[in-house]
Amino acid sequence: MANYTENSNVQNFERYNSDGTKKKEKKSGKGGKKLGVLLGVFLVIGVFLLANCMVVTKQNQFKLIRQFGRVDRVVSVPGLSFKLPFVESVDTVPKELLLYDLPASDVITSDKKTMIVDSYVLWRVTDPLRFAQTLSCSVQNAEGRIDAIVYNATKNTISNMKQDEVIRSRDGKMTITVDESGTELTGNDLDLSEAREEVIEITSLTEEVMGQINHVEDQYGIELVAVEVKKLDLPDDNKQAVYNRMISERGNIAAQYTAEGKSEAKMIENTTDKEVSIMLSDAQAKAEATIAEGEAEYMRILSGAYADPEKSDFYSYVRALDALKESVSGDNKTVILTEDSPITQIFNGRY
Repeated sequence: MANYTENSNVQNFERYNSDGTKKKEKKSGKGGKKLGVLLGVFLVIGVFLLANCMVVTKQNQFKLIRQFGRVDRVVSVPGLSFKLPFVESVDTVPKELLLYDLPASDVITSDKKTMIVDSYVLWRVTDPLRFAQTLSCSVQNAEGRIDAIVYNATKNTISNMKQDEVIRSRDGKMTITVDESGTELTGNDLDLSEAREEVIEITSLTEEVMGQINHVEDQYGIELVAVEVKKLDLPDDNKQAVYNRMISERGNIAAQYTAEGKSEAKMIENTTDKEVSIMLSDAQAKAEATIAEGEAEYMRILSGAYADPEKSDFYSYVRALDALKESVSGDNKTVILTEDSPITQIFNGRY
């Protein structure tokens, strides 16, 4: 008779036969399960190795393939490439244009004036291999070097310029006052009658700074595309004093312009008065001469008229009428004449 017992650890069945022998029967399918586990493990390992072999390079990236720490090759073309897993490693270097905002810093001009300069830099990596060798593929390290280089270039540039030159050269254009020959007029040399303003092109502050940092590409494998000044200001402690000085200077210039304008106006007024006086004198002289000529002509006509007896009677008659007309004025129109009056004799036909 067979007896059956169940083992709790291994799901097997033990059967005892009548002869006392024991048979062990394993559950079917255990070998297939082990094979599936092994295949799953190999698949995971294969996927892991494949992922470590592939290198995906984006449009805005450089990929540096290192072999035991040494750069073996640089991938600059976007796409998919491969490397040896566990033997080669990958570093990523940015390829696009980067912006670094420098902290505001104090600089001193040649005339010992302190100014605050706040600027930013546009830069990019042009030689990824040199960038990796000198800056360890670190953007932060690159920004630290850029900060020091641009600050030193800005400080050296501004230290050789006066404060007003720094302010005027910021935009690369400067307005000056020149005379007819093109000579610049300043201070007391200003002559408003001959002066004119001209806008001239000058080397801007950023161009001066860029001229001192052209060694960066050869040294670190990066290019500083542009250095731009966001703000050029004065420290708060002396800003008001500078403003007051500027107001005073502008007031002096305005007073000078006003005085020169008044002087020019006085000169014009005196010249005009002189010309008017001369014109009036000439006109008066011409009028007197014309009057004299008219009176002479009048006397000549009268003398000619009185020389002729026929005309003499007529002119005597006319003059008598004119005299009578002048004597009859006002409301009283009555004229009393004596019998021997020339006018009475004219009316009586005796003249």
